[in-house]
Amino acid sequence: MPAPALDLAAVRSFENLELLARQLVDGFITGLHQSPYHGFSVEFSEHRLFNPGESTRHLDWKVLARTDKFFVKRYEEETNLRAHLLLDISPSMYYPVPGHDKLRFSVLAAAALTTLLQRQRDAVGLITFGRTVELQTPVRSTSAHRHTLLLEFQRLLERPAPAAAGPAGATDVAAVLHRIAQQLPKRSLVVIFSDMLGRGAQEQAAALAALQHLRHQHHEVLLFHVLDRATESDFEFADRPYIFEDVETGQEIRLQPGQVRAQYQAAMRGFETELALRCGQLKIDFVPVDVREPFAKVLHAYLVKRGRAR
Repeated sequence: MPAPALDLAAVRSFENLELLARQLVDGFITGLHQSPYHGFSVEFSEHRLFNPGESTRHLDWKVLARTDKFFVKRYEEETNLRAHLLLDISPSMYYPVPGHDKLRFSVLAAAALTTLLQRQRDAVGLITFGRTVELQTPVRSTSAHRHTLLLEFQRLLERPAPAAAGPAGATDVAAVLHRIAQQLPKRSLVVIFSDMLGRGAQEQAAALAALQHLRHQHHEVLLFHVLDRATESDFEFADRPYIFEDVETGQEIRLQPGQVRAQYQAAMRGFETELALRCGQLKIDFVPVDVREPFAKVLHAYLVKRGRAR
């Protein structure tokens, strides 16, 4: 479903962010022709067999009269989830340009997900991380909590890009995810927005081990691999000299894109293929997303995951 083009740099107030998130969700729901998912209201969803000893408040007496069997009306409240939104806010997420970078795409997508979760009476919490966990909120389903999260999203939109920290202070996604896996209580749905970019094969392997840790703790995991695909995957730069800077470490390299494009594309394809393959083995939903694409892909992937995790 096509989505309107949004200038994220124009989102300058909490009211605008809340309105945009609501519009994204409303437009997405309108575009669902016949959704197999329940949960856009608290109305009747389906019947299930009555279990002896439970409350008779939701017994369907009409069905009992017709079939002489006890069935209970099932409502959306009975299928609630605990969802944790994990936002990577490391320096690489501020690429490529202010107002249209990976972080701002992730923030608006997470704001829309928060709105959808709250409508479904699902509990949601936010965790932001860079070199360490910077923010971890409670997990709640109230409207007041949604407003709190939207305020946090707004702060992220207004936050300037951090300076490069050097190799010693670069983001360690694996360590952060291991810590989060240990802390999260109960079985939850963990939704991650990250570019998952590391400094080498060893660090990337460690990040995959951390994702495995989340699954070992019985969490359902949905990974949105956020990239500016034109430049980060396809290396679409004009054939002229550039100075490329590692935004995590500050290291610079001078080169002409045409000289390394084929090798770069092959390396990125290998990285993404390995990441998708390992996620598949771990039963983690891996969703590659492009900051230039509509947000409907994010919302649809969440609904598919939620349908499995109920």
